[in-house]
Amino acid sequence: MRLMLEPSPAQIKQEKIYRQMGLSDSEFASAEKILGRTPNYTETGLFSVMWSEHCSYKNSKPVLKKFPVTGERVLQGPGEGAGIVDIGDGQAVVFKIESHNHPSAIEPYQGAATGVGGIIRDVFSMGARPIALLNSLRFGELESPRVKYLFEQVVAGIAGYGNCIGIPTVGGEVQFDSSYEGNPLVNAMCVGLINHEDIKKGQAHGVGNPVMYVGAKTGRDGIHGATFASEELNEASEEKRPAVQVGDPFMEKLLLEACLELVKNDALVGIQDMGAAGLTSSAAEMASKAGSGIEMNLDLVPQRETGMTPYEMMLSESQERMLIVVEKGREQEIIDLFSKYELEAVAIGTVTDDKMLRLLHNGEVVAEVPADALAEEAPVYYKPSSEPAYFREFQAMDKQIPKVENYETTLLQLLKQPTIASKEWVYDQYDYMVRTSTVVSPGSDAAVVRIRGTEKGLAMTTDCNSRYLYLDPETGGKIAVAEAARNIVCSGGEPLAITDCLNFGNPEKPEIFWQFEKAVDGMSEACRTLSTPVIGGNVSLYNETNGTAVYPTPVVGMVGLVENLKHVTTQHFKNAGDLIYLLGDTKDEFGGSELQKLVHGRIFGKAPELDLQVEASYQAQILIAIRKGVVASAHDVAEGGVAVALAESVIGSKGLGAEVKLEGNVVSALFSESQSRFLLSIAPDDQIEFEKITNAVLIGKVTETPVLKIDVNGKNVIHHDVKGLKKAWKGAIPCLLN
Repeated sequence: MRLMLEPSPAQIKQEKIYRQMGLSDSEFASAEKILGRTPNYTETGLFSVMWSEHCSYKNSKPVLKKFPVTGERVLQGPGEGAGIVDIGDGQAVVFKIESHNHPSAIEPYQGAATGVGGIIRDVFSMGARPIALLNSLRFGELESPRVKYLFEQVVAGIAGYGNCIGIPTVGGEVQFDSSYEGNPLVNAMCVGLINHEDIKKGQAHGVGNPVMYVGAKTGRDGIHGATFASEELNEASEEKRPAVQVGDPFMEKLLLEACLELVKNDALVGIQDMGAAGLTSSAAEMASKAGSGIEMNLDLVPQRETGMTPYEMMLSESQERMLIVVEKGREQEIIDLFSKYELEAVAIGTVTDDKMLRLLHNGEVVAEVPADALAEEAPVYYKPSSEPAYFREFQAMDKQIPKVENYETTLLQLLKQPTIASKEWVYDQYDYMVRTSTVVSPGSDAAVVRIRGTEKGLAMTTDCNSRYLYLDPETGGKIAVAEAARNIVCSGGEPLAITDCLNFGNPEKPEIFWQFEKAVDGMSEACRTLSTPVIGGNVSLYNETNGTAVYPTPVVGMVGLVENLKHVTTQHFKNAGDLIYLLGDTKDEFGGSELQKLVHGRIFGKAPELDLQVEASYQAQILIAIRKGVVASAHDVAEGGVAVALAESVIGSKGLGAEVKLEGNVVSALFSESQSRFLLSIAPDDQIEFEKITNAVLIGKVTETPVLKIDVNGKNVIHHDVKGLKKAWKGAIPCLLN
């Protein structure tokens, strides 16, 4: 048994112990003012986690208000466990993305695994059955043993949790860049399905109703995880290893099934996941959202370790736990329900009408804090923002076309770049067919999952090119949303809404805060133009190691509705003789491109331009053409340009090749990363109908011979067998890891 002598309120104040918990002097003074006295050790802990950036968004709230959050289909926007969008027939899709960056930097397997577990709970706490998982990952260059270790262990952690719980991991993205060397990004997304009548919220209504704890026992893992995620990483971060939680997917599977049975029971009043800040956040937020209070007796909390203090119980981030409020007198019903799944359900408190979060331990009141003060009334900061010198320098540069000696060799080198290369090594570790509803598995523009019992499907993707965002955060923010929508449309889906994971450096640096503001400006404008409101997400700041920030990386998770599974489209060419079209203009744009990085070893200059009206028009054309049944394949032109898009389309085909004729500057025609471009193939019989619908230009045809032949201005510049392209593309990541 551990006996801890906690410092007295006077010591906490005099010795500034609150600073070690992450509170500033002014924040501690505010807590004193709210209470009318100096908070004790447990109360200081409550304030420190709830007022951390990770829980309160104190630095980001003013900026997040710029996002459009409503729309015809939006049933639940930001503020609950996950957002909800109507998909017709009394059904809705529930989805959210969250980060687990700091834990994954220190303990990559468990950090990634518990990131998956947490996002699944956010979805089923709304009453939805999770049907798919996605992720977005960032690592340093695949050169050092440490980066390889982080990459391998993060992928293993995602696979270990998702495969065991039986939810398919159907899509995602992985990018590699030196800016993530010390601080990998691990963002996990979950998508669920729900009937409208089953929607639940995390609110503690009904004075006298019991507050029940369900799921796994509380241990000492994850204490202060929220504050750990609200500071920069440095050499001392390794000492924070105990702050990383340990997940149990088998326990979570039981909890999931029990909670999905629970939401059908009219005894349930409110339900919330114990995520970041554990019992503290779930209790304070449920009370605050309902305008009520909660009193809890911590002696009743199921504990897996002896001698736990109130501070430890309230700040623990042990996994697989939920807090629920049920109708008074029906506790036994709930206990019986959970016992069927071999889970504990224990009444540990009651809903009160005094708006306080009150904690009892050993017969004494050990904490008494207004719930609103912890949740809704956390301090909000308006951080200074200033344009970085590097941005002005890049904007002043003229466009430069990188010099390319040999076009064929360059295409092979681009296909071997880890960011472009096949991610089969990653997704082969994921069970993406479990539950047998996956229609399009990893490897195309977006994943598609069928909605059982209907002809409909859901297309889903995660996207963000952080290099563009570094060069120009506002334009890059627009591109992140537009590219996600492009991927959904190319798969036959109508984009519905987004969830975002805003990964940035230290917001206390004005240049970083400027990146954050500008990225949100760009994303907001794109969301309005493309009618994809933001229904929730996560902010992850302080992604820095020893003072060096990651590139601004606002990952966009998007879901689209496929009206009929007959509309599902993939990127691979289908039949010899099909005609190949390019929609969109190619310009001399190489800022932040894969070719620029390959040739110069760094990125600089201006990001590619994006006209959102043109983007919206092209996406609408393609969706109409797909729904009319005149598109055989569709692929957005992204990293590496048209040459890489063509290579990917032939590599995935069944033994086909392509002959293509392009015009203009050779390097640009092949490798420019101009936006709003799509590569499409159609059957010759559909040519007239297709050309009526779109502005696309005929550039070539699919051939029986598995060779990619590209002419520019009448001269052959690439003539390569598909087998060789495939070998370069598929072998790159395994080769680097070995």
